[in-house]
Amino acid sequence: MSDAMETDRLIMRRWRESDLAPFAAMNADPEVMEHFPATLSRAESDALVDRIERGFDEHGYGLWALEVRSTGAFIGFTGLALQTFEAAFTPAVEVGWRLARPAWGHGYAIEAARAAVGHGFGAAGLGEIVSMTAMTNVRSQAVMRRLGMTRDPADDFDHPRVPAGSPLRRHVLYRLVTER
Repeated sequence: MSDAMETDRLIMRRWRESDLAPFAAMNADPEVMEHFPATLSRAESDALVDRIERGFDEHGYGLWALEVRSTGAFIGFTGLALQTFEAAFTPAVEVGWRLARPAWGHGYAIEAARAAVGHGFGAAGLGEIVSMTAMTNVRSQAVMRRLGMTRDPADDFDHPRVPAGSPLRRHVLYRLVTER
C-alpha cells in the first residue's frame, strides 16, 4: 500500500485532521460541486473522509489528500476508488479528483491522476481503470482524455445515485487498460 506519493509539485498522502475544515469548505462551494447532486455539509464531508480512509485500509489505495509541495497547502484529493453501484461496468476502480477552485487551471488534477493511475497499474495490479462524470462536466472529461482514457458512447449511463430527472444523471464513462 502507498500511504504517500510525490509528483513534481504535489504530495499525495493520507488524510489529516487539519484537512477536514478546508475539505468541508471545498465541498460546500457550489462551483466545486456544480457537477454533483448537492453540496456537502460539514458532517457529510467528514463522513466522506472516514469512508476514504477505510478504503485505504481495505484496498491498499484510495483518494489521497493533495498538498502543494512548495506551500504545504491542502487543495483537494485525487486517487482511486472502488465503485460498486449497479451498472454494466461495475465493480470497477475509478480514478477521480476534486480540487478547490484556487487550484483549478494549474495542471494539478492531471499530474496527480497520472501518479494514481501509475500506482493502480503498478503496485495495485489493476488491469483497467475507469473514470466517470456527468455529461456536462467537460473540464473533467478533458483530464480523462489527457490521461489517455477513451470513451465509447455506448458505455454512457444513467448514474443510479443521481436522482431521476436531474440534468446530472447522464454520465460518460472513460476507460484505460494497462499495457501488459
